[in-house]
Order: sequence, then C-alpha cells, then structure tokens
Amino acid sequence: MGELKGVSADGVQIVLANVEGDICALLDRCSHEDYPLSDGELDGRDVVCMYHGARFDSCSGARKTLPAIRPVRSFPVDVRDGDVYIDME
Repeated sequence: MGELKGVSADGVQIVLANVEGDICALLDRCSHEDYPLSDGELDGRDVVCMYHGARFDSCSGARKTLPAIRPVRSFPVDVRDGDVYIDME
C-alpha cells in the first residue's frame, strides 16, 4: 500500500500520494465536504476520504465514488534528485 502526505506549496494545501514509487499531487480538500484528503488513506491508486468514503484517482483527481460528485484539482509533479516539485500554474 502507498502513502499520503499533506504539504503546503505556495500557501496551498496539497496531498502527495506515493503510488508504487510514482508521486502524484492533489488539492488537499475533498470536493464533497472540504475535509483534508491527507487524513485519509491510499487504496491502490485511489485516495479515500476518511470522513465519508469518497474516492478520487490519486493522479488525475477524478471522482470515483459518491458522495463526491466533483473531481479534485490535480497538479503536475516532477521529481528530481529526490526532491518533489509541484507545478502550481
């Protein structure tokens, strides 16, 4: 199982997902109730919100299950020399 980590980038809360060595970044807010996704868990490629069970694709932010009806914003990630860079544009 992978892991989630909440970070701040340019004042924006981001959740990083380590999916079998690939790093993905999403806005750290569930689109259902605005709770932090970093409090949840990673199940395969899905970020699971611990508060109501909504699931999102860890790399695209696509909504996978109810109660969420909207996706979560995703950010391009570049890993260089062990450092993670998030494109905030």
